[in-house]
Amino acid sequence: MTPARPTAPVTPAAPSVRDLVRLRAERPEAIAEAAARRKRRPLLRTADTAETASDRARPPHPGRLMIIAADHPARGALAVGDRALAMANRFELLQRLCLALSRPGVDGVLASADVLDDLLLLGALEDKVVMGSMNRGGLAGAAFELDDRFTGHRPEDLVRHGFDAGKLLLRIDHDDPGSLDTLHAAARTVDAMAAHRLPVFVEPFLCRRVDGRLRNDLGAAAVTTSIAITSGLAGTSAYTWLKVPVTEDPDDMAQVMESSTLPAVLLGGEVGDDLDGAYGKWREALRLPTVRGLVVGRSLLYPVDGDVAGAVDTAVSLL
Repeated sequence: MTPARPTAPVTPAAPSVRDLVRLRAERPEAIAEAAARRKRRPLLRTADTAETASDRARPPHPGRLMIIAADHPARGALAVGDRALAMANRFELLQRLCLALSRPGVDGVLASADVLDDLLLLGALEDKVVMGSMNRGGLAGAAFELDDRFTGHRPEDLVRHGFDAGKLLLRIDHDDPGSLDTLHAAARTVDAMAAHRLPVFVEPFLCRRVDGRLRNDLGAAAVTTSIAITSGLAGTSAYTWLKVPVTEDPDDMAQVMESSTLPAVLLGGEVGDDLDGAYGKWREALRLPTVRGLVVGRSLLYPVDGDVAGAVDTAVSLL
C-alpha cells in the first residue's frame, strides 16, 4: 500500500493581518475562494476518522472538542475583566486567535462572519472546526437584549461557506416577553440546521434583570431547567449540542448534566483573575459522561499574565 503523501501547506490569501484591508478592498471574492479550498475535518476527531496511520497514533483528545470562542465583539461585548475595550482592537484579536489556533490540540473556533472571513484569508482555518455565531442582535446592555434577533450566520450561509456547525444563545427571562420571540426563532433555527445535517450548539440560560442589567442564573435548578427547555426545542434534537456553564456550586454539575442525553461542551464565561480556579471547575465537569469538551474565549485569549499559549495549552490538557 502506497503511503499517503503529506498535504502541501496552503498559502494564505493574506500573508499577514496588515494585508487583510488591501485584500478586502481589492478582491472581496477572495473570501469565498478561501472557504471553497479550505481543508475540512470531522467535528470530532477519533482514531476511526483519522486519515493516516500517523494521525491515528496521536489523537490529542479523541472524541473531545477544544474550541476558541471569539464572537463577543459582534454583540458589542468588548470587555475582559476591568478592561472595557480589550477586544476592540481587531488586529490584536486576530493575532491572539491565530496563536491560539496554532497550539496543539485546539480543534477550532467560534466567531461571527467578519472574524471568520479574516481567519479564512489568513489561512488559519485549515483542518479546523469552524462554528458560525448566529444570533448577535441582543446587544449587551440594550433594552432589547432578550429580543435576540438572528443577525449573524444563517444556516444557508454556513452551508455555502462549508463551515462545520452553528451556535446560538438562548436567554430566557420569565418577566420579559422578548424571550418568547427568541425561543421561537431558536426552535426554527434548530430545525433548519437539522435539515442541513449541521450541528448546532445552543447556549441556554435562565436570567433576570437586576438594577436594569441582565444576570444569568447559574444555580443548579436554573441550569437544569434551561437544559430541559433546550433539549425539547424543534422537531428533532439529532443535531443539537448543549453549550453550558459550570454551576455556582461545581458539585451540582453531575446531577444537572443528567437532565439531558444531548452531548455538551462547557463554556468559559466570566472568569476574572482566577483562571486557575476555572481550570479546576472545568477539569471536574469534563469527567461527566455527556460533557465532550470546552468552548472558551476571553479567559484564554486575554489571560491576566498575557501568556495566550500557556493558557490555551493548560485548557487543552484538561481534556
